[in-house]
Amino acid sequence: MSERERLFSSKNMELLKNPLGSSNPITVQVLGICSALAVTAQIKPAVVMSISVIIVTALANLIISLLRNTIPNRIRIIVQLVVIASLVIIVDQVLKAFVYDVSKQLSVFVGLIITNCIIMGRLEAFALANKPWPSFLDGLGNGAGYGLILIIVAFFRELLGSGSILGYNIVEKLNLEKLGYENNGLMVLSPMALITVGIIIWIHRSRNRSLIENN
Repeated sequence: MSERERLFSSKNMELLKNPLGSSNPITVQVLGICSALAVTAQIKPAVVMSISVIIVTALANLIISLLRNTIPNRIRIIVQLVVIASLVIIVDQVLKAFVYDVSKQLSVFVGLIITNCIIMGRLEAFALANKPWPSFLDGLGNGAGYGLILIIVAFFRELLGSGSILGYNIVEKLNLEKLGYENNGLMVLSPMALITVGIIIWIHRSRNRSLIENN
């Protein structure tokens, strides 16, 4: 087997694909939903937040995996927090430099990536026990699975709450107001984010009956 085949073996590819479906960290483990309440009123900040978490999760997994044999067990949590915090600071500075308007919208929630349960969970459950490449893929997969749910929630909240997609006014362009359509202001409020996530979890578990049986 060539080096490329080993790197992209079916086992490694499952680390990328499973979090997008049957092992999604939000719909299966119900982790990281605080961001769904805070940054999903519009798609743009949700996408930026998703990309930020993907980068931090993937790189944190990679770094911790590289250091896994040198980290004393008694201080492993501290080391993990230092790595995550350093990556989050870098991401935050990049956002302020290149997408300052979105950075202002995200406000403190970029900094709160440090406390995201998904990242800490993957470091503890996977990166500390696996080699760098699989750990990197695991971080990418779980970050992408998290981002997928955020973007889905943001899509419905922006469409039904503001009548727009990425700032483009769908309702106005299609003249839906003449047909009596009105935006649902409740969709832009935080409780609807939680309800939308709940509906997604319900649909996901209905399509994956084994998740219910295992619980």
